This record gives sequence, C-alpha cells and structure tokens, in this order.
Amino acid sequence: SPRRPYLPARMAHDLASRPFDLLLWGATGFTGRLVAEHLARSAPGLRWALGGRSKAKLERVRAAIAEEHAAARELPLVVADADDPASLAALAAQTRVVLSTVGPFAVHGYPLVAACLAQGTDYCDSTGEPHFVRGLIDRHHDEARRAGVRIVPCCGFDSIPSDLGTLLLVERARREGRTLEEVRFLLGPWRGLPSGGSAASMIAIVDEAGRDPAVRRLLADPYSLSPDRAHDLDLDGREEMGVRFDRSLGIWTAPFVMAVINTRVVRRSNALTGHAYGKRFRYSEALCYRGDASGFAQASIAALGTVASAAAAATAVARPLLNRLVPTPGEGPSRARLDRGFFKARLYGRFEGDRRPRLLARVEGKQDPGYLETAKMLGESALCLAHDPRRAGFEGGVLTPATAMGAPLIERLRRAGMTFATEPLP
Repeated sequence: SPRRPYLPARMAHDLASRPFDLLLWGATGFTGRLVAEHLARSAPGLRWALGGRSKAKLERVRAAIAEEHAAARELPLVVADADDPASLAALAAQTRVVLSTVGPFAVHGYPLVAACLAQGTDYCDSTGEPHFVRGLIDRHHDEARRAGVRIVPCCGFDSIPSDLGTLLLVERARREGRTLEEVRFLLGPWRGLPSGGSAASMIAIVDEAGRDPAVRRLLADPYSLSPDRAHDLDLDGREEMGVRFDRSLGIWTAPFVMAVINTRVVRRSNALTGHAYGKRFRYSEALCYRGDASGFAQASIAALGTVASAAAAATAVARPLLNRLVPTPGEGPSRARLDRGFFKARLYGRFEGDRRPRLLARVEGKQDPGYLETAKMLGESALCLAHDPRRAGFEGGVLTPATAMGAPLIERLRRAGMTFATEPLP
C-alpha cells in the first residue's frame, strides 16, 4: 500500500499494515451485492472484506459471488453493529477505506463516518441526501482536513456524472485558454429504475423537510453545500420546474429529481478549488427530450411524474401507494432488466462572452444507472481512494468526487466501460 507522505510516520505505517485496503459496508443490500460483484470481477488481488450486521447474510452473499469468482470463497467477513460505536471503530481500524451503501444516510450514516475519522480511515458512499452532506461538512470537514482523512459522499449516479463531467469541460476549456461561464447538464435518453435505497432516502428527505424548517431552507438553497456561503454570488436559482423549450439546443426539458443534490455538489467542487471553474460560473440540470410534439408530451409526463412523486412522498394518504410502486431497501429488479438500462448525459459548456455553448461533454453508461452503473462508480471510487495518488490540496476534508479524485477516477471509469469524452461545438 502506498504511504501517505504528509502523514506522521506512525500513522502511515499503521495504514499500510492494516489487513484490508477496502471494506464494503452494507454488502448484504441489493446495491451492496452489486458493488461486491464488481470488485470481485474487476480488482483481482485486492485486499478487501464484506461488512454488515448479520454474519449469516454475509456468508450467503460471499457464496453467491464465489459461484462466478472462486477467489471470493476466501473473502473475510466483518460483523459490526451500526448502533455500537465500539463495533464501528473496530471495523474502521481494519481498513484503509470504507465504502458504505447503507441508507438513508441521515439516519444510519453519521456514526460510521465518525468512526472512520477517529481511525484515520477514508470513506465514500452512495448518498444523494443534501442535508446529510451538509451535516458531514458542519460536523467533520475541518477535523478531517487537519487529520488528512477524505470523506467523499455522493459517489454513485448521484453525483459522479455531473461532477466529473463538469470537471472534464473545465479542464478542456483551460487547455484552450478559455473560462467557462455556464455548464448545463441534460440527461436523456436513459432507461433505469429507482433503487429501494434511493426511494427510501427520498421519502426520508421529505419527512425531514416536513418536520424541520432548517432542512427546507437547506433544500431550497442552491449553494447549501458551499464552504463559504458569504462569497457566493447567487447566480443560480432553484432547480428547473415545469416544461421548457431550449431554443439554443432545440429540445424540450423537464425537471430532474436528482438536480437537488448534483447541482450543489458541482458548486461545492468549484468553491473548494477557490472558484477555479470561474467566479461567475453557473450550473443547471434537467431531463431532455426531442424538440417536437412527441418530445413535449414526454417532457410533460416526466414533469408531472416528478411533482406527483414528491407530493405522494409528502402525503400520508398517498405514501402507501408510492411504497408499493418502488422497491423496498435491499430489493431490486432482475439482472436482465438491469442489463437493458443505460444513460446518456450531455453537458454543454458556454465560454465567457459567448451566447451559445461551444463545448460538449458526453458521459454515458451501458447499464442501469441507479444500480449497475452506480455499483461501478462506487467500487472504482473506493479503489481510487485506496490506491491512487492523492490530489495536492485535497488530502483531507469532506470533499466531492471531482476534488478528492478527479482525473484518476475518470480514467478508472473509462477502463470500467463508461464514456467520458469532450468535443467542440460549431
């Protein structure tokens, strides 16, 4: 294991001598099992372990993985109790990186992150919960920065395509000697299903917002994850609602439910880099459809579905119906349905002084984005934290995928089958 040269020699030695490079917490959940399969397939020789509350369930997961990957028969199992701080401390002390898929994270995530920080262990997860990320920043950012511990939430479909796609455009513009003033992320076409964990997290966010006015204000603030709110220029408003026609691109757009986390992660990346993307940098997200009557109808249905889902999550009468329509945590669709999924995202970059976008980034995945592509992104993020060099200036803190890992993670995801590419626009 590579040493961390900025750490005290005693701590660097301790990390190198730990039995595991990576521990997957939540391996018995549906997404956790997919991450375990990806690691078994893609990282031969990795020193890793499966973690969870039930040894019997962990053994079943290990046996299922071993049917296709014989080496998994020897995978170590680590049993811990999420409600027992000593148990979590013992877990974190055995590994250099913890990858967690156990949500809702605002309910289950804080004790594990605290244990990782106390043990000098890097951490990443699949959360898409803005109030959880804000809580991590408030509780742990300064201490993690001093300790050289990287805490990196949002390492799945929320928010890697957004965060790394924007980074691609920023770097391309920099090579051309230009500065971006605006990036617009448009998702479509795509096919995928919401995971049980994502649905549970969405419902938990709505519940929390219903109880706590501070959470409602946080969700409404476009810069809620900014490290220095006083220096933001408030160039971006709230997320797009309703159906719009984008004349510059000739398409219809509709609200994208995950913009509420993705946009804030991208803005945090810009702020953490000292506004290297641009002090007047703007960012937005939406679903996109063709610019004809059929596209308008699809965009309208998507917008109505977004509003109806949010209303159902917030309404006691409609909540049981919503619960029947989405999978419960730990459950998911068949592998055949997952393999039929895909996503194509386009990020349009506009230079300062230009009226039209001049750069395009393409971020694409060939399988279900919320399950198989998320498992890929999570697994490669954890491997990047465990094995790739650290980015200067971002050795610790509550970071984003772009600031903690950046280009090395993009290269890993390309090798894993995702598309990350840029090109000029006429």
